[in-house]
Amino acid sequence: AAAALTREGGEDAFRRLFRFYRQRDASDLRGVVDFSAPGAQVFRSQLSISSVSDQDASRAGLQPVSQWKAYGLSGYPGFIFIPNPFLPGCQRHWVKQCLKLYPQKPNVCNLDLHMPPEKTFDLWGQSKEQLRKKGSSKREPRSLLEKLRWVTLGYHYNWDTKKYSANHHTPFPSDLAFLSEQVAAACGFQGFQAQAGILNYYHFDSSLGIHVDESELDHSRPLLSFSFGQSSIFLLGGLKREEAPTAMFMHSGDIMVMSGFSRLLYHAVPRVLPNPGGTALPSCLDQALPSDLPVGSVIEHSSDEDWQVCAKYLESSRINMTIRQVLAEGQKFPEEPGTNGKGQAPSEESHHEGKSRAKRHKLNAD
Repeated sequence: AAAALTREGGEDAFRRLFRFYRQRDASDLRGVVDFSAPGAQVFRSQLSISSVSDQDASRAGLQPVSQWKAYGLSGYPGFIFIPNPFLPGCQRHWVKQCLKLYPQKPNVCNLDLHMPPEKTFDLWGQSKEQLRKKGSSKREPRSLLEKLRWVTLGYHYNWDTKKYSANHHTPFPSDLAFLSEQVAAACGFQGFQAQAGILNYYHFDSSLGIHVDESELDHSRPLLSFSFGQSSIFLLGGLKREEAPTAMFMHSGDIMVMSGFSRLLYHAVPRVLPNPGGTALPSCLDQALPSDLPVGSVIEHSSDEDWQVCAKYLESSRINMTIRQVLAEGQKFPEEPGTNGKGQAPSEESHHEGKSRAKRHKLNAD
């Protein structure tokens, strides 16, 4: 059915498949590539094992690179898929950071568009009790954390101008920078600098529209993507929207690297799926951190109370971190006359598409 859609006229092939998987019955997803059971289109990809010491991998919460499995996809040079390489319990750290620490000021989030700064100062503190007590009723009011759609880090992306600027920058989190540097080095990109991050917060009615990540000034550096929580379908297309994309699953802990030819391809997330294991959370999130962490580890223990809040949130949600290097070594932003560098505040709909807005407006996957 998916193949037949790509041959129809009218809408471009990517848009047709986006709509197909957005509306598709979750029980019939036979055309989606699953890297946990690779098929004919998938091949093993080589990693730079000697570029990351076992100690540094462990400090980032990762298994030794020699134990990772990495895959490429036929027709997509530079695309690397790494199924969950995290050590037991370490995914919890990144989930907690994305919910408790990274949304804090001076970082920027979608709620800043609608609320005064004092209202968005401590989203975690205002939401944790409400989340812990939350039942299954859809009529319960959503907490502020559940209204979170995106957070930007480092060089803050301007959704209206589609640009970064020198004047709109805050310190990039050191733990996330270290994780990103190890993953990039393992994939052959020594010296990668994590300069900008976009964190996306999805629920079962969320999607991410068709787009290309081209705003970074240096396209020779890879785009890194980390997923936690519920699963999703990811569509990876071509240089034009007329080229039909390949659909693949992304599960909790999976990492994607888009580099080279694949760095500037169209991609999208049409839907979020319940954990295929049938339980509220994937089994990889059931594991707690060991009591002894390596010296210099960027991973921190979470309290049981904090993890209860995170776990309740993830029962119906997925978190994705995409990390980018914006500037090449020694490169600077071009001067923009007549602007202060900060630009306009982003429009919430420019990035995320939720069910409520889709009802009021035709779904805009651009």
